Amino acid sequence: MHEAAPTGVKDLFPARKVLRHSVRGQVLDALRAALVDGELAPGEIYSGPALGERFGVSATPVREAMQQLALEGAVECLPNRGFRVLSRTPRAMAELAEVRALLEVPVVLRLARTVPAQAWAELRPAAAAAAEAAEAGDPAGYADADRAFHRELLSLGGNEQLVSVAQGLHRRSQWPLPGVPRVRRAELVAAAAEHTALLEALIAGDLPLVEQVLRSHFGTA
Repeated sequence: MHEAAPTGVKDLFPARKVLRHSVRGQVLDALRAALVDGELAPGEIYSGPALGERFGVSATPVREAMQQLALEGAVECLPNRGFRVLSRTPRAMAELAEVRALLEVPVVLRLARTVPAQAWAELRPAAAAAAEAAEAGDPAGYADADRAFHRELLSLGGNEQLVSVAQGLHRRSQWPLPGVPRVRRAELVAAAAEHTALLEALIAGDLPLVEQVLRSHFGTA
């Protein structure tokens, strides 16, 4: 069985402006957004020079960004050919949701017993940012805001290692499944509303409701 030829990038997804400072970081952000939006298709092979041409940069920062994505489990490196976007399965996504719930639910429930209401209330702007991206129907923007909300939530525990692990799992859970249509605005809005519901339950000190909302958010209720 022959390998598929590397896919060109022209017209596959919109050009994203790459600033000259911190080129690698800008390219990495653009590629991550393209993954979330489904513009980089699972199973397809992309070459560094072709992507570099698309972004208006050399192939070097593209390869560096792709190597970071390989470490995150999003792509695999194919020597002398480029990078293949890895396919995900419904089972893998369900397993990620389960692991995230096992990690985050007990931590948030523990924090709910000690963190004052005012500290939870200070997370409302993060929840509002996610809601704004959801209302705009922007999956990539929502993905960033969603991770930021959960990062702020878990950071109240002061365990940086836990936050780092949770963020990595969260990012992997945001890559779409092959062949699944772009996430709908209504789905984003519903997910964002759960952030607000969670904060209100935390502010009220309603632990049963906190757990219920969290498990629903992770799809493990």
